[in-house]
Amino acid sequence: MPGRRFRALLPALTFLLLFSAADAALAAEGGGHGHEKLPPVWMVSFFVVMLLSIAILPLTKLEHWWEHNRNKLIVSAILSLYPLIYLTVLEPNFHALEHSILDEYIPFIILLGTLFYVSGGIVFSGDLRATPKTNMAFLVFGTLIASLVGTTGASMLLIRPVLRTNMERKNKVHVVVFFIFLVSNIGGSLLPIGDPPLFLGYLRGVPFLWTLSLWKETLFVAGALLVIFYFLDRHFYLKENPSDRKADDTHVEPLRVEGLVNLVWLVGIVLCVALIRPEHGRFLREAVMIACAVASRFTTPKGLREKNEFTWFPILEVAALFIGIFITMIPALMLLKANGGQLGVDSTAKFFWATGILSSFLDNAPTYLVFFETAQGMVEQGALTGEMLQVTGGNVPLVTLAAISCGAVYMGANTYIGNGPNFMVKAIAEEQGVRMPSFFGYMRWSLMFLVPLFVLTTVLFFM
Repeated sequence: MPGRRFRALLPALTFLLLFSAADAALAAEGGGHGHEKLPPVWMVSFFVVMLLSIAILPLTKLEHWWEHNRNKLIVSAILSLYPLIYLTVLEPNFHALEHSILDEYIPFIILLGTLFYVSGGIVFSGDLRATPKTNMAFLVFGTLIASLVGTTGASMLLIRPVLRTNMERKNKVHVVVFFIFLVSNIGGSLLPIGDPPLFLGYLRGVPFLWTLSLWKETLFVAGALLVIFYFLDRHFYLKENPSDRKADDTHVEPLRVEGLVNLVWLVGIVLCVALIRPEHGRFLREAVMIACAVASRFTTPKGLREKNEFTWFPILEVAALFIGIFITMIPALMLLKANGGQLGVDSTAKFFWATGILSSFLDNAPTYLVFFETAQGMVEQGALTGEMLQVTGGNVPLVTLAAISCGAVYMGANTYIGNGPNFMVKAIAEEQGVRMPSFFGYMRWSLMFLVPLFVLTTVLFFM
């Protein structure tokens, strides 16, 4: 039974808590040096267990238990308990906790939530023929607008019409997977409002339009993926049953757009990200975003969100899982930040892959910031040279900044947890009856199609 299976996990968690308490007590007896004591390396295990829970529980007999957001929140709370005790009682570090929850998690969820709600009021009705050309057009359009309205806004705007268009097709998982690759991640690499890591760089002094210089790398990766997708979709389309293809041809309706007033509020949220900084007032940006969402509530014609089959489930799933991720990853980020200069990351290619690999499993925004600061420190030590960009607190080599930016944004597509919209798209697709790959099943897709492209990107741009 699910209850017994879950209770079986408690002794292991209790052992981890007791072991960590003993270790902290021994460390306290030995005293500490420096202004900020680093957590023991084993504390990263809570973060690892959090990731393993997301990856493994849906594959076990606990699958139906795991489907409830309340139970996801329970797991997040249990795994976050000791890191919270450590950071508030045993080795108080309220700054790290405050930064992770107040400066990152809350703005992260409010940004995703407001974009999710407002875009849910824009309805693409109708049913196009689910041909490779149609799906290609959706992905090209989504990739192009992702930097303008953010990867979350573009994903929430287009995933439902993509799913509706492909409703009659049996082979459509690949459409959602490539949608996550392109619209939810890689398309957001050209402006700071496109993806959270680039927004953090903007707040650190990177010029607003500097990210447009990444157009060559983005054109290569996105262009190659679109070509691969077209031929892959053509292959699966030809495998569809003739009856399904006939049904798809029969149920064609012109595409219509309703709720266009929400474009005003969507632009308003994007402008909040671009123009309102924390120094203008803490949570002022988030308050205006919420005001845009409230305005959307009262200006959207009644029935549109119901017509869009809008539910809060996807954003609540992200909120429940990511509160655990943001808290349990604090020790990992503290250790990374303290030892980043000793990781052997001393070349442009290594910055690209180190940022990218960690962005696949940590949230890509704080990972970007860790390597951004690591690069600044290495410039001060004379370990990095070349053409520099002056930013807040020092300088960063342009080519290194490009590698960090591309690694964080592109490789956020490697796993479901690499970027916020990934999980939201997955949840919406599953709500609509698409049997999405498991955590590791999705990674097989990324290893097959993304990683080889990233190797070529390294050779062409970062060697």
